Amino acid sequence: MTATVARIQPEFSHAKELSDALREHNYIADDDLATVVHLATALDRPLLLEGPAGVGKTELAKSLALAAGRRLVRLQCYEGLDDSRALYEWDYAKQLLHVQMLRDRITASTAHIDDIDEASRYLAGRDFGLYSEAFLSVRPLLESVLSDEPVVLLVDEVDRTEESMEALLLEVLGEKQVTIPEIGTFTARSTPWVILTSNDTRELSAALKRRCLHFHLDFPTPEREREIVAVRAPEVEPSVVADVVELARSLRELPLRKSPSISEVVDASRAAMLLGRNGDVERHVLYSALLKYSSDRDLAMGRILEPPTEPERVTVAARPANTTTTVFRGRGGRDRK
Repeated sequence: MTATVARIQPEFSHAKELSDALREHNYIADDDLATVVHLATALDRPLLLEGPAGVGKTELAKSLALAAGRRLVRLQCYEGLDDSRALYEWDYAKQLLHVQMLRDRITASTAHIDDIDEASRYLAGRDFGLYSEAFLSVRPLLESVLSDEPVVLLVDEVDRTEESMEALLLEVLGEKQVTIPEIGTFTARSTPWVILTSNDTRELSAALKRRCLHFHLDFPTPEREREIVAVRAPEVEPSVVADVVELARSLRELPLRKSPSISEVVDASRAAMLLGRNGDVERHVLYSALLKYSSDRDLAMGRILEPPTEPERVTVAARPANTTTTVFRGRGGRDRK
């Protein structure tokens, strides 16, 4: 316990220090993101990260916990999530066992009472300790409040829940506390750093957003993505990384159900290194790592195999040429300045 507390980083003095600490745990944050995260930790404000899936929102929370020496407490959101899975629920088995252990004493204490109604009122006025912290089954939100050591609370994919679930978060986000009707209010024993992530599947409530700092995290630039892949997969040659990053960038320009995530680009880079570079032969094989829906694969393959069309006569009424297909011809695709 002492060793864990000793390595906790109370706060980061500036954004550069936080960025360097994240980099030590293989997370590459640009200046804007590092600044917002630093402000969230320094001001003790929750940070809401919105953006497409696979851009590193969840990884940021994990890396921040490692960089600060804090334990990560994760609430994975999903449709149908309720307070018994997010906050707490009573351990009825332990409560029943507790009552059974007290049974003899309860019987003895009510032996002098002949009337059943009077005995019921007598027992109702006694506190048997059933509703106390000892009988709580703690869930992530309450766990972050009760923790004696500072934690990073990750509320992941909050947009997957119903709006009613957001109301349960407000007390934790705003006051760093949880109220349990049978017991009272638990105030945070240490200040958790809170990160919420959203994949933009629905609009979050104004009340939730008002309590958070906000940052929209998008796919990185090709230069930064090459840097990320190089850190995560140092065994892959830079030229291979560049080719795979360019392929992923071109795929993200298509109307896919799911664009390739950064972690999938890392996997595809490792796969390309193993397969070797043989012209464009390995490109369709890399789709196994980059594309996870058959419709997306069919779309990408169709763009590659689409036969060249006869040049059109240029007139005022002619449609603009479709340049998207050129992305998948040759090795490098289009270059952007």
